[in-house]
Amino acid sequence: MRTYVDRRYLDERARFALRCCCEDCQHWDGVRQLCSLGFPTAPHRRERHEQEVAEGYILFCKHFELDG
Repeated sequence: MRTYVDRRYLDERARFALRCCCEDCQHWDGVRQLCSLGFPTAPHRRERHEQEVAEGYILFCKHFELDG
């Protein structure tokens, strides 16, 4: 899901420590550096999110889940 980034999003991401990248998801296999569900990770990785913020949008994975 493409979400456009504005000042409010950036402020809330910092204030609430929002997490939305593969590396934060319970489906992330850190050893293999892959999604355990088999979905592509490139658009949702932390490094890519930082690049996308500069471009004005980020991509959220619809299967993102926080652990606990």
